[in-house]
Amino acid sequence: LTKGTHGGGLSIFHNMTSSFSPLLSSPLLSSPLLSSPLLSSPLLSSPLLSSPLLSSRLVSSPLQVFRSGEGMGIRLDSASAFPGAVISPHYDSLLVKVIASGKDMSTAAAKMHRALSEFRVRGVKTNIPFLQNVLSNHQFLHSTVDTQFIDENQNLFVMKPVQNRAQKLLHYLGHVMVNGPTTPIPVKAKPSSIDPVIPTVPMGDPSLGFRDVLLREGPEGFAKAVRAHPGLLLMDTTFRDAHQSLLATRVRTHDLKKIAPYVSHNFNNLFSLENWGGATFDVAMRFLYECPWKRLQELRTLVPNVPFQMLLRGANAVGYTNYPDNAVFKFCEVAKENGMDIFRVFDSLNYLPNMILGMEAAGRAGGVVEAAISYTGDVSDPMRQKYSLAYYVKLTEELMKAGTHVLCIKDMAGLLKPESSRILISALRDRYPDVPIHVHTHDTAGAGVAAMLACAEAGADVVDVAVDSMAGMTSQPSMGAMVACTKGTKLDTGMCPGGQVVTPSSKIVGDLAQFMVQNNLTREECLRWLSPLSPPHSPPSQVLKSLPRIEGRPGATLPPLDFDALEAGLRLLHGDDITEEDVMSAAMYPKVFQEYKEFTGSFGPVDCLSTRLFLDGPKIAEEFQVEIERGKTLHIKALAVGDLNKTGQRGVFFELNGQLRSVLVKDNVAMKEMKFHPKALKSVRGQVGAPMPGKVIEVKVEPGQKVEKGQPLCVLSAMKMETVVNSPLTGVVTVIHVNTDNSLEGDDLILEITAEE
Repeated sequence: LTKGTHGGGLSIFHNMTSSFSPLLSSPLLSSPLLSSPLLSSPLLSSPLLSSPLLSSRLVSSPLQVFRSGEGMGIRLDSASAFPGAVISPHYDSLLVKVIASGKDMSTAAAKMHRALSEFRVRGVKTNIPFLQNVLSNHQFLHSTVDTQFIDENQNLFVMKPVQNRAQKLLHYLGHVMVNGPTTPIPVKAKPSSIDPVIPTVPMGDPSLGFRDVLLREGPEGFAKAVRAHPGLLLMDTTFRDAHQSLLATRVRTHDLKKIAPYVSHNFNNLFSLENWGGATFDVAMRFLYECPWKRLQELRTLVPNVPFQMLLRGANAVGYTNYPDNAVFKFCEVAKENGMDIFRVFDSLNYLPNMILGMEAAGRAGGVVEAAISYTGDVSDPMRQKYSLAYYVKLTEELMKAGTHVLCIKDMAGLLKPESSRILISALRDRYPDVPIHVHTHDTAGAGVAAMLACAEAGADVVDVAVDSMAGMTSQPSMGAMVACTKGTKLDTGMCPGGQVVTPSSKIVGDLAQFMVQNNLTREECLRWLSPLSPPHSPPSQVLKSLPRIEGRPGATLPPLDFDALEAGLRLLHGDDITEEDVMSAAMYPKVFQEYKEFTGSFGPVDCLSTRLFLDGPKIAEEFQVEIERGKTLHIKALAVGDLNKTGQRGVFFELNGQLRSVLVKDNVAMKEMKFHPKALKSVRGQVGAPMPGKVIEVKVEPGQKVEKGQPLCVLSAMKMETVVNSPLTGVVTVIHVNTDNSLEGDDLILEITAEE
């Protein structure tokens, strides 16, 4: 790479062949785009610019997309590059030569950089990111460049990966068109072909709400304002518990964002909007393939005036396991920074140490602490004394000592009846006249509205409801019913009437019910077997058997989580665009987060798609738009789905922004009927794959044989060259998947080794 001597031109050498264009009157910049097969070979075939960070496998790969960058001052000398062209391992890797001219070096470089940024080359890797780094290098633009330039500027190889969002989204849509939804759907109904009508929203900012009180006066002032409010306040669960109860938590951020402005303008006097926590956190990543933190951030922007509320499982945060204490504190801190206001803290067994840890974490983060007592039994039945009124009064006393701002009764199973509601709420109101009382229930038995009215009449300040279309059954009572029933009374809500995944503890109850039915057990037989148990104390030895026991709160004995090490590991796996929120997601759900990143890495930002397209894909000949970011919209038309090829794939054809695009999609049903060699999984230690395509010449080990790290396992032949595959670890060979003369593709599984302990 040299500077020209005739007016300041530039040459880039490739495979000992130079390309130099002298200038007559203005500087001119010439740089060939060099390519090599996607994920298979060095970034550039030129030894001068090869990167040791890339693998050296040799396979053919087709050009899926090729669009050049053009404009004033840009000249293209094209080679044979077009969509569908197959780039073989021996292909001359020059795709096109780009020549930029300008009045000076900086101008020519700027034009070249702009042209390169407009290129779209998909299916193979190119040197575009490297060239862009060169064009941004100060020494290259303003100083002398010699043969040591690359050696002295290793940051040239720190390249920002291309996003390739459009092609990834086409791949996802093609996958859905061929194989159906990627997320399990709890109902058989198909998504409506008619997009829902979004109510109109008035211009300007929404009216002030209780969040403005919270921001102005803090959690304590907020609690006083709630207690002083003359009517009944409502929490709307539509954005969280309602769809968790009815629709397996499958409502997407895309749809919540559509209705959020209307909620902000028309429901500004809500106590809160429950929209986060509980199962929504992991389901967002696990089944909807979207970031739960992004949901919180975007809804906060759209609803600035209503407090947001989340469900926190005490010391278990939003997970189903135990976490180090510092992880729970950090989680609450990051949630508060992203817009969360009220933390409903509960433990399904009312285990105080777990609850208090969660309360401390929420309080230290600056949030409103709403300690929730899980309700069971029947306080109106004098014969049922295990969970009596005295039990709840005593538990409330402990939570008040711990510093809760709001007291919640959490009736997860819909057991509260009007009479028991009056007894419980009256007792708590008499003892704690200054604390706001918030009641949550489910309308499973159909008595939810009656129970919540009884709670309100007995002194509750807030009750939970859901919008009418998402209310009833296992969801919350109807908002319209509560508004209508209180209208014109002292409890008037001031609103106009109108318009299942289960929790872990309820799953336990459901599992027990199924067990009893399957084994024809009566209640008495179960009670006899369970009589030694005394929950929530430690179970007897016949249940735990030889399993290890944990005394006290499990999280208290766990070592602190090293967030720096976790972040470093995530950056190594997923690149440098890891955020603090990503680190917390990985801390809560390591495996789910990993799978979420892998999915979005393959299929792109699917959260940009409408829900019908996300679940069902487009119809043939359908035209639609997808906004991938503000000001950047894709115009897509689905054209056709091709026939099955011999490898079990179908071509799916689209028109994207007026240009033909195609993707190859594996047909999962057909693949089950066709026999393919398994691939080695990089995430499974001990699976040894073929480093390159070739034929098996010799297998040097047998099942059950012990091997040392670096020991030869088999010999492959490709292009008249033999390659020895060595053992990556010390262990025992468990399974051999190849025989002599087998032809393998790259990454085909050769054998499996169990690591030596």
